[in-house]
This record gives sequence, C-alpha cells and structure tokens, in this order.
Amino acid sequence: MPDRSVLIVGLGNPGPDYELTRHNVGFLAIDYFAGEIGQPITSEKWQGLFARTRLSGKTVFLLKPQAFMNRSGECVARFATYFKIEPE
Repeated sequence: MPDRSVLIVGLGNPGPDYELTRHNVGFLAIDYFAGEIGQPITSEKWQGLFARTRLSGKTVFLLKPQAFMNRSGECVARFATYFKIEPE
C-alpha cells in the first residue's frame, strides 16, 4: 500500500496587523504543532510556508497559506494537487 500523505492547513492572514489576533489562530496552531515536533516551518511554495515531516509512518505537511483567508484555497489546492494529497 503506498504512503498516503497528510496535509494539515492552518488559515490566517499575512502581515503584522493580524499576527496575534483571532484571525490567525490557524497559523498559531501550526506554529505550536511544528514546535512540539521540532519541525520548523521554513520552506516556501505557491504563496505558502510549509514543513514536511514523518509521523506514524506517514508523510505530514504543515501548511500556512500566505494569502488572505478568502484566497487561501488557491495555495491549498495547488499544494494538494502537486503532492497528490486527496481531501478526506
């Protein structure tokens, strides 16, 4: 059985105006999770910051789209298509 990748997306709005607001709770959750597993969010692709790691035998991507929330779908769709990640 092939390895199925998992994509965990944290939504938020870019920029310092939203940094520690309720609008960025998704970004904060991804940052917290990345810190807990020791995997910094350092890569960039399609207007998104991401990290890739392995957990429980699966490839796991943590993604923070860097477009405003109402435009995040474009980044998520391109990312999921490129890495062949099906929605669940």
